[in-house]
Amino acid sequence: MMIPCPFCGPRGSAEFSTIGSKPPPRPAPDAPPEAWHDYVNLRDNPAGLHDELWQHVHGCRQWLVVTRDTRSHAIAVVKAARA
Repeated sequence: MMIPCPFCGPRGSAEFSTIGSKPPPRPAPDAPPEAWHDYVNLRDNPAGLHDELWQHVHGCRQWLVVTRDTRSHAIAVVKAARA
């Protein structure tokens, strides 16, 4: 799978490492326990486009948000994790 790094250009996926899904927004510190339960334990498992966090470990070392189709592994969008 080729990943189009916005800093280095297209590179093979072996140059990257992923931590998986982009996490949902973190609840406020004073949020009720139910909100924290949902944040920690309930995650989507979508079929289709999905945002994931990847790092270009053997290149620019930048963190990227990769929007990938989980059914075909086709990459729709890659952008810097920091905007």
